[in-house]
Amino acid sequence: MYFHPMHHPEENPWKVTSEQPVYDNPWIGLTEYKVINPSGNPGIYGKVHFKNKAIGVVALDDELNTYLVGQYRFVLNEYSWEIPEGGGPLGTDPLDSAKRELLEETGLKARDWQEVQRMYLSNSVTDEHCIIYLARGLQQYEPEPEETEQLIVKKLPFADVYQMVLDGEILDSVSVAAILKVQLMLTQGII
Repeated sequence: MYFHPMHHPEENPWKVTSEQPVYDNPWIGLTEYKVINPSGNPGIYGKVHFKNKAIGVVALDDELNTYLVGQYRFVLNEYSWEIPEGGGPLGTDPLDSAKRELLEETGLKARDWQEVQRMYLSNSVTDEHCIIYLARGLQQYEPEPEETEQLIVKKLPFADVYQMVLDGEILDSVSVAAILKVQLMLTQGII
């Protein structure tokens, strides 16, 4: 077995010879590229471009309860329990998007906000970037869901939600990463 030395190449080893837009809507665009791959062979590569940043929020109250949002996910054809999450337009403040999503989905406003994680959600085929926030100092208002959302909101002890991740009851990647990160922060006494 041969391992390459750990270093970051200074230039992109992929060479694009042509590109063809395949599909476009207000949320995503799909482009097919003809490429020369890093080994020097011709090939194709498909890229899904996201027109929003993914935003996730772990809302944690003073008693260490948190909020999950349940909804039927069209793409999966199944029901999913998740933290409050959604999209924030590129070029706008992601914290403003996080505040909007939390209010829309749960009716909550938070006094204190902390960015806890950035990640790419599926960087082999998409450029979708995600930012996760921790919201504290919660106040309850009326939810303002979008017309496409039929949501159920549950308030649960954070420890129960963490166990749901461990038991495979929460599978949404943003939610899993966010809950594991906040659990680590709780364990380390950062929260």
